[in-house]
Amino acid sequence: MGTPGVESSYHADNIDLVAYHDLGGRPAFKLAMQEVAGRWYLYMGHLWHRGWSILEVTDPTSPELVAFMPGPENTWTIQVQVAEGKMITALERIAPGWGGVEGKPPEAEGFYTWDVSEPRKPRQLGQYKTNSTGTHRNFFDGGHLVHAAGGAPGLEKKIYQIVDISDPARPKEVSRFWLPEQEPGKNPDGGWYSFHGPAHVEGSRAYLSYGSGGAIIVDISDPARPRLAGQLRFRGISNHHGIHTFLPLPRRGLALVNDEAINEDGDENLNVAGIVDVRDQKAPRLLSLFPQPLPPPESGLKNFFEKRGRFGPHNHHHPNHQPCLEDRDDIAYLTYFNAGLRVYDIRDARTPKEIAYFVPPDPAERIGTRPSRLVVQTEDVLVDRRGFIYISQKNQGIYILRLKEVWPYRPE
Repeated sequence: MGTPGVESSYHADNIDLVAYHDLGGRPAFKLAMQEVAGRWYLYMGHLWHRGWSILEVTDPTSPELVAFMPGPENTWTIQVQVAEGKMITALERIAPGWGGVEGKPPEAEGFYTWDVSEPRKPRQLGQYKTNSTGTHRNFFDGGHLVHAAGGAPGLEKKIYQIVDISDPARPKEVSRFWLPEQEPGKNPDGGWYSFHGPAHVEGSRAYLSYGSGGAIIVDISDPARPRLAGQLRFRGISNHHGIHTFLPLPRRGLALVNDEAINEDGDENLNVAGIVDVRDQKAPRLLSLFPQPLPPPESGLKNFFEKRGRFGPHNHHHPNHQPCLEDRDDIAYLTYFNAGLRVYDIRDARTPKEIAYFVPPDPAERIGTRPSRLVVQTEDVLVDRRGFIYISQKNQGIYILRLKEVWPYRPE
C-alpha cells in the first residue's frame, strides 16, 4: 500500500524502499514476526491505539493488513513478542502526556499470553499481573518462561521478573531481581534505576538494560535465584534515563549497548550507542561508539538536533533466537528517531562504520501527542531471514526496506 509523495521525499543511502503500509491510521511501535507454512506475519503493538495488528508480508512488496485485535482501554499495548506459536503482549500504565486519561488506572496490566498457531486469529490464553504498573519490554523466545520488565509493589520503577507460563491461565512468578537503589529511600543520586528490558537470555545469562544501573549481566543458571554476574555503569555519560538496550552477540563475546534519546529540543548529554566486550563477564568494558549520524547534504541541516523531535538511538534489531529473523553479528540495525534507520558494519568491533541509512519523510498528519514538532520519529526495527527490514514510526505506518549491497555473512 503506497502513500502519495513517499517515493520522492525520503532520504536513503544503500537502501531500497520496498513498500509502505499505513496500517489503517494506527502507527505501530514494537514489532515481532513468525513464519507459518511458508507465510510470513508481522505482529505489532500500537502507540496511540489500544490493541495489536497483524500484517501479512509473505510478499513484502504487497503487505496486507489482516487483523486488528482491540486492547484494554487506557492501557499501553505497545510491546509484543512471538515465538513457538505464542504471543506475549505487554500491558502497562500509560506515561503522562502520552495519550492516556490522567489519574485513571489502566484497564489491565501485566501481560497477556496468546495462542497464535492460527496466525491470523490470535486466541487469548491468560494474563499475568504485576499488581503494579504492568510490564514494558519483555523477552520470550519459546518454552515456558517469560522474562519480564515489570512494576512491583514496594519497589521503584521496573524490575526483572521471571514468569512461568506453563499454564498460561495461571502464570506464576518464579523469581525477581532488582537493584538496591530501587528500594524506598535508597536512591541518593536520583538516577533512573529501572529495568527497561528486554532481558536477552543466552544460556545461563540474562543481559539487562537497567537505566542508570547500566548494562547488567545476571546469572540465571538457577532461574529461582538470579544473581548479579557483572555490571558496566554509564552514570554521568549517558542521558538521565540511562541504558535502554543491552544486546549480546554470543558468538563473538560482544554486546551492543545504547541509551534512548529523550529530549525533543536536543538539549541533553551525548547519546551512547556502541559495542561492549563481555568475554570477562565480571568486568564488561566499552570498546567503541557508533559514529553519530549526519544529515544528508540535500536536507540543508547542519545536524539532526536542528530538526527537533528526539534525535538519538532507540531500538536495535533483536533476533530473539527466532528462525524467521535475521541472525548475523557483523551488522547492526539501529533506529535513531528523527535520523531514521542507521545500519552499521561492526566486523571490526573497535571501529564500527555506517554503511546505510533510511530517513522517512516527515508525516503530513498528526496522529499522536508526540513529538511536539511534527517530524519523523523512527521507533522499532525488525529484519527477517530474507533480508527485508521493517521500521515503525510515531505518526506513520510501516516502511519495508532492503539493503542494496551487503557482503555474504561469514561467522567468525
